[in-house]
Amino acid sequence: MTPHTLAQEVGFDLPQAYNASRILWDNLPDRGDAPAVLHDDGTWSYRALAEEAGRIGNALLTAGCAPGDRVMLFLEDHPAYPAAIMGALRAGLVPMMINTLSLPDQVDYYLADSAATAVILSAGLAGLIDVARLSGTACRVRMVAEDRPWHDAATKLPEHPTTRTDMAFWMYSSGSTGKPKGVVHTHEDAAYTAHTYAREILNIGPGDICFSIPKIFFAYGFGNAVTFPFSVGAASVLLSDRPTAQRCFEQIDRHRPTILFGLPTLYTALVNDPGIDQVDMSSLRLCVSAAEVLSPELARDWRARFGLPIVEGLGSTEMLHIYLSNTEARQKPGSAGCAVPGYAVRLLTPDGHEAATGEEGVMQVMGLSGAEYYWNRPDKTAETMKDGWIDTGDRFTRDADGYYFFKGRADDLVKVSGQWVYPMEIEWALNDHPEVQEACVLAMSLLDGRTTIKAWVTPKKHQNQTEAFRTVLVKHAKTSLMPHKYPREITFLDHLPKTGTDKIDRQALRSLDDNKGPDT
Repeated sequence: MTPHTLAQEVGFDLPQAYNASRILWDNLPDRGDAPAVLHDDGTWSYRALAEEAGRIGNALLTAGCAPGDRVMLFLEDHPAYPAAIMGALRAGLVPMMINTLSLPDQVDYYLADSAATAVILSAGLAGLIDVARLSGTACRVRMVAEDRPWHDAATKLPEHPTTRTDMAFWMYSSGSTGKPKGVVHTHEDAAYTAHTYAREILNIGPGDICFSIPKIFFAYGFGNAVTFPFSVGAASVLLSDRPTAQRCFEQIDRHRPTILFGLPTLYTALVNDPGIDQVDMSSLRLCVSAAEVLSPELARDWRARFGLPIVEGLGSTEMLHIYLSNTEARQKPGSAGCAVPGYAVRLLTPDGHEAATGEEGVMQVMGLSGAEYYWNRPDKTAETMKDGWIDTGDRFTRDADGYYFFKGRADDLVKVSGQWVYPMEIEWALNDHPEVQEACVLAMSLLDGRTTIKAWVTPKKHQNQTEAFRTVLVKHAKTSLMPHKYPREITFLDHLPKTGTDKIDRQALRSLDDNKGPDT
């Protein structure tokens, strides 16, 4: 089995001479006047978006960028973002999608690591990449999107002669276990995720309107908001600012999306916000979740309120999008689903054998959209990418029906009071309590070298931030799990900190000073 034989099995084929910008340009003959992007600033047709992409690509080439050069995109979700991606691709440049919540030292690292020759950024982020910061780097072109310095460039942009396996675009890993790694994808990868997941699981069509709350810089958001709708001539709702519940509700009311993409933390925030009672969700035909485990309780609450299931899946930056998924028709609560057509998944035991049904193993995945290497990181490439398989570092079991169930990271087993514990297992138990909005559980080192288990919890009711409720939660964990599996410490927070992709920011929780934090 190889990625190419998997692609043949699902009928995926591209000409060898291929450029990923065709995902946009192929709409022009029949869908040129159809809406491509819906934004608070207005609606952009496919023709208008392609013309803007042409201007951006021509402006970058005129400014001295050469095919193969990296272009850092440090942008809020605005029509300029997909235009910049597609314009750079068509010009033979390599767009890099960067987390808009990056700190200055991270931005410096991305510039140095990639040797990017240009950066396009939103005005609100301009202070993070000023002219002084660019001195000493390879970057010689700086464009602020709101200024549209490309406004008088030509709209016609010839397609640079790339092949389907040439380097096309980058994203960076989160860096949770070290420095972020540049994940390199090729021109065929985006088209493959559209051919597999978007077609087989979403059943997406030209009449759909996609609203991805996760941002474009996130691999999940890039597929949801750009690749998938553009691949069939559908429309995409883009929200530039932070996706608060109120702003998400406004977008749903205004643009009437048919597919909603979120994360468990986002669905939790929406379903618990009082404003949801005034929102008409009737336009939605499908709700999708990925990136974190979706609790059965949250799935039940959402379905009871709106009559729609949340279809849970699992993907990664390395695979570009979702490779395990439930479907509307077939779901198992708590599972990441079955392998998406076009992908192969296996679980390996510590001795290197494939795990049997019900046996735990570390997941490896194969598919044509998988990255083949990390930029300038041969050591990490060798650890993760092996003979066409990508080692996820996640522990799973598989049941007799082919559904996969997450059991934690391969490296997060810790010994507490002489007994082995998986913190994620305790986190799931706490999240199942009806008075808990969301929880995070981590293993923490004590000054004497021992390890303890700590939980941060946001109760649904503020008045529950009491010692009595701590006792209730400890008892709940002990009775739901083995008696030794419970949080030794519980800190109550009004809100758990989130990353730029709206996952729980576990690094931020580790760094909290409990004596100064909002503990009760």
